[in-house]
Amino acid sequence: MHDNLTSARPPVPPPYGHAVRLRAAAAFQAAAPALGAYAVVRVIGLVVFWVAASLAGKDALKLLGGRWDSVWYQRIAEHGYRYTVTLPDGSAHSDLAFFPLLPALERAIAEVTPLTVRGAGITVAWVAGLLAAWGIFAVGARLHGRRTGVVLAALWGAYPTAFVQSMAYTETLFTALAAWALYAVLRDRWIVAGGLCVLAGLTRPSAAALVAALGVTALVVLVRDYRAGDREGLVRRRARMLAGVCLAPLGWLAYVVFVAVREGSPFAYFEVQAAWGNSIDGGRALASFIVGLPLPAALGLCVALGLLGWLVVLCVRQRQPLPVLVYGIAVVVISLIGSGYFGSRPRLMMPAFPLLLPPAVALLRLRTTARTVTAVGVLALASAAYGAWTLLGSGPP
Repeated sequence: MHDNLTSARPPVPPPYGHAVRLRAAAAFQAAAPALGAYAVVRVIGLVVFWVAASLAGKDALKLLGGRWDSVWYQRIAEHGYRYTVTLPDGSAHSDLAFFPLLPALERAIAEVTPLTVRGAGITVAWVAGLLAAWGIFAVGARLHGRRTGVVLAALWGAYPTAFVQSMAYTETLFTALAAWALYAVLRDRWIVAGGLCVLAGLTRPSAAALVAALGVTALVVLVRDYRAGDREGLVRRRARMLAGVCLAPLGWLAYVVFVAVREGSPFAYFEVQAAWGNSIDGGRALASFIVGLPLPAALGLCVALGLLGWLVVLCVRQRQPLPVLVYGIAVVVISLIGSGYFGSRPRLMMPAFPLLLPPAVALLRLRTTARTVTAVGVLALASAAYGAWTLLGSGPP
C-alpha cells in the first residue's frame, strides 16, 4: 500500500492568467478606500459646480468638455493636426502645441461607443482620475502605509485646481501614467516604468520631469552598486535599468520629431511652443509678473511661493525616495521657469503629487480619524467652491 502523503501529486499551481487576476483583485481591494475617498471628494466638487452652473443658467457639460484646451484636443481628434489661429497681433497658435495621446483616445472611444468626442474626452479624464488616485495611493502606501495612501489620494482630489481633473484635459491622464511609472521604479520594474514614460511623453511636455526622475535614479543606483563592489547586482540591474531609461524619452522625442518633419524644421516644436508664449526663460516672466502686481497681491504671491518652497523642503526632510523626490521637484521647476501665463502654473503643478505627502502624513497625526476626515472635507469644499467660481468665470488658463 502506498503512503498517500508521499505518493500524492504536488498541487498544481493556478494558471498564470488566473494568478494575475487574483493579484489584481487583491490590489483593487486594498486601494478601494482610496478610490472611494477620491471619488467622494470629486463628487463634492462636481455637485457644487453643477448647482452653481444651474443657478447661473450655464451648461455644466459644455464647461467641462467644450471650452479652452479641450476644444483643441477634440478638433485634433476629429480632423487631425491641421488647425492654426492667427491672432490680431500676428502671432500664430498651432494645434501642434498639443500632444497626441488624449485626442487619439478620444477618437478611438468615440468610434467604438455612442459617445461624442467631447463625451469621450470627459470619460478619459474621469477614468484616468481614478487610475491616478490608485497609483498615488500605491506610492503613498508603499512609502508610509495604507492610511497615508488613502489620505494622499483624497488630498490630490482636493487640490485647489482639482476641478481640471473633471475636465477633458490631460492632467489626470498624465498623473496616472506618472504615478504608476514611479511605483514601478520603486518596485525595480524599470522596463514597465520606461513604457509608461513613453505614453506620458505622448501626453504632456512635462514628461521631462518623469524622464529625469528615471535617469537620475538609475545613475545614482548604478554608481552606488559599483562603489559597494556589488558587481553581480550591477550586472543584473544594468540591462533592466538601461532599457527603461532608454525607453523613457522616446514618446516625447517621437512627437518632437513628428512636428519637425511636418514643419520642415528641426526646431519646429519649440517654435510652435514659443508662438504660444511657452518657452523656457529661467523664471524671468514669473519675476516680471510679480513686480507688476499691486503690493498686497505681490506679497501674497510671494507668501504662496514661499509655502511651495517649504513643501519642497519638507519633501527632502521626509527622505522621499529619489525618483519620487526628483519627479516632484522637477514638475515644480518646469512649471515656474516657463514664460507662459502665470495663471496656468497651479494647474501645471497639479501632477506633482509627492508635494502632498508631508501634509498627508501630518493629517494622520490628528488625534482621531474623524478630525482627519473633517479636515479633508473642509479642503474638498474649498476646492469645490474655487472650482465652481473659476469655471463660471474666466476658466482654467
